[in-house]
Formats: sequence, C-alpha cells, structure tokens
Amino acid sequence: MAFWRNRDNLDRYYNLQRNIIKILKFTLVFYVFISCSNESEVKKEISKIPIEIKIERFDTLFAKVTLETLPDLKKEYPFLFPEKYADSIWIKRSQDTIQQEVNIEVEKTFLDLSKEETELYSLFQHIQYYFPEIKTPKIVTIINDVDYRNKIVLSKGLLIIALDTYLGKDHHFYEGIQKYLRQNFERKYMVPDIASMYAKNQVGPIRDRTFIGNLISFGKELYIKDLLLPEFTNARKIGYTEEQYSWAITNEEYIWRYFIDKKLLYSTDSSLMPRFLYPAPFSKFYLEEIDKEAPDRIAQFIGWRIVDSYMKNNNVSLRQLILADAETIFNRSKYKPKK
Repeated sequence: MAFWRNRDNLDRYYNLQRNIIKILKFTLVFYVFISCSNESEVKKEISKIPIEIKIERFDTLFAKVTLETLPDLKKEYPFLFPEKYADSIWIKRSQDTIQQEVNIEVEKTFLDLSKEETELYSLFQHIQYYFPEIKTPKIVTIINDVDYRNKIVLSKGLLIIALDTYLGKDHHFYEGIQKYLRQNFERKYMVPDIASMYAKNQVGPIRDRTFIGNLISFGKELYIKDLLLPEFTNARKIGYTEEQYSWAITNEEYIWRYFIDKKLLYSTDSSLMPRFLYPAPFSKFYLEEIDKEAPDRIAQFIGWRIVDSYMKNNNVSLRQLILADAETIFNRSKYKPKK
C-alpha cells in the first residue's frame, strides 16, 4: 500500500509540474502577445503623426550661382554666408575647378534624394513621438570641403548635411583620409548620423569620468537610436559593417570578461576612451589575435547592451533613463553577455 501511495504522490507531483509549466508557457505567450500588441499600437500612433519633409538643395543652387543671382541666394540662406566675406569671394569659390569637380561628383551620386526623404520622414515621426518638444528642422544640403568632422550640423531649427562626405568609402576624394574613417562615408549612414545628433542632444555631455560612465552614456545614445530607427539594422545604427557587428555579438562575453578582469569599469584612465570608445582602426585589447579583428568603439556596443537590458528589466520611462546615472543603470540592468 505504501508503494501505491508513493506512486500516487509521484503522479500528483508530476501533474503539478506539468500544470506549472503550462501556466508559465501561457504567461510567457500572454506577455509576448501584450508586448507585440503594445508595439503595434505605438507603430500605429507614430504612423499617424503628420510631418513635412523638404530637402533644400543649396549645393545645386550654389553650383549655378552668378553675380546677379547671389543676392537672392544670400537672402534665402543668410546662415551660409558669413558677412566678413565679400561677394567676389563666393563667386570665385563657385568657379573654382576643384569646387566644380566636387559639384559634378555630388550631383552624380545624389541626383535623387527620395530614399533619404522617406527615411527622414519616418525618423522625424519617431522624434515627434518620443520628443514632442522637438520641431522638424529646415533641412539643407551643402558641399563643405569634405569636412568629415562636420558631416551633420544641427543648430537652432537647422539641419545641414554635407553631401560631399557621403560619396562612398572608396571615392578618390577621400584618398588621404584613414580607412577606418572612410568606412562611414557611405550614404546609408547619413540618416543614422542625423539620428545620432538628436540622441546626443537628448543625453547631453558626459559628466561621469569613469569608463562605465562613458560606456553607459554612449549606450543611452544608441538605445535612443534604436527607438528612432526601428527599421534599420543594428550594424547600420552603430556604424559597423554586418561582419563587424557579427564579431561583436559573437565575442560579447569575452569583451565583457576582459573589462571585468582588467578592472576597467570604474577606472578614470583617459587612455581607455580612444582604445574602446572613439573612432579608431580597431579596439585595442593589446592582444594580437583580437586586435586584428575587433572593430573600433566596442565599448559603445557593450554600453548599448547594458542600457537595453536595463530598459527590459525595469519599468522606467525614456526620460527616466536619460536622467539616470550610470551606476544605477548598471546595477539594475541585470546585464549578462550572450555566450
């Protein structure tokens, strides 16, 4: 009799376990359904936001400027004509042979900007949804002597795009520029670069001098880009090739373990920033087999993963994320790198 009683108890135990598993599965499906439903509602709301997008081609207007048409152009775009320069300087520049060669190459590459207009339309719908205080700017394209440090300028309701910095990484204009910088001189990175400017403005300057503080700040920017560019690949958002992003995903656990083992998180050593956070030929682990393959800015990728984990594991708003300090985000993120 004791045997059958134990067998009955065992059966009841297994039945209970099966029921628990069913409940957990149902709960998981329910939350996935709710999450997808919420995402769908957000998508619908965003799609209804009215936006007016017009890209003004100052670059083509300046290419055709004459002494007679210059006054009207200056009146229309006063912010592009510093008063200290005489009209003769502008005419001379427009007729310069190098300037004319750049004009031809830009016109050839950007004969049509309809794809960028479509992407910008979606971007500014998302900006309006998440940051309704931001107004859609006046968008102007220029040629700016391949000034890659100012590819995008955002200021006082103006968005200025230097088209001559998006002609393609192998364009002969860029022969004297380092390869790791040229990688992002592709037109597919133009809209992500614009989204970066808005994300940076929301996050603000980095005040925490620690490595983790810098890492989290960049992570916030990339998380905001996630929200603003939901249809873009993660590689495109961070400015990686697909191969570089795949390497980062594959080696995430190793990268994180390196940061922990070397006790880098709370270090204020300024040399860590160019090694792991700033544009460079590669991230510098000082390990030959790794440095050959590691893409630059790898700590930005880790910061992105930590911030994403924080948002998934805490019921906080986007504004609360932006205001939260790095230590709070890190401690509450429950971040675990993918193996």
